[in-house]
Amino acid sequence: MKEYELIVLVHPDLEVDIEAPLKKVRTLVTSNGGTIIKEDSWGKKKLAYRLKNQDFAVYVYFDLSLPADALLKISNTLNISDDVLRYLLVTADIKGRKALEEAKASESTDKPDIKE
Repeated sequence: MKEYELIVLVHPDLEVDIEAPLKKVRTLVTSNGGTIIKEDSWGKKKLAYRLKNQDFAVYVYFDLSLPADALLKISNTLNISDDVLRYLLVTADIKGRKALEEAKASESTDKPDIKE
């Protein structure tokens, strides 16, 4: 199974009960043989342009591990969902993640401990 990143823009009216549309996404992933590695809600943000007559959306980020045949099923289901304004499903950049982690680790060791 390969790792993927999924960003879902949920309808802003569902912010009060955000758990219901997220549960649909979680069951969609797990029912197609995938696993959720990480989930991060970024909250309600203003969109750069209007989507389906909405100026705001609730952003939710997922790290997933999916079989190859699950991608099309997930994409087709998210396309027709009323809860989701837009989504982006891409292959995870493993080398980029490792480089970022290494840069953060070296940055934390390079900073001198200043005490006054």
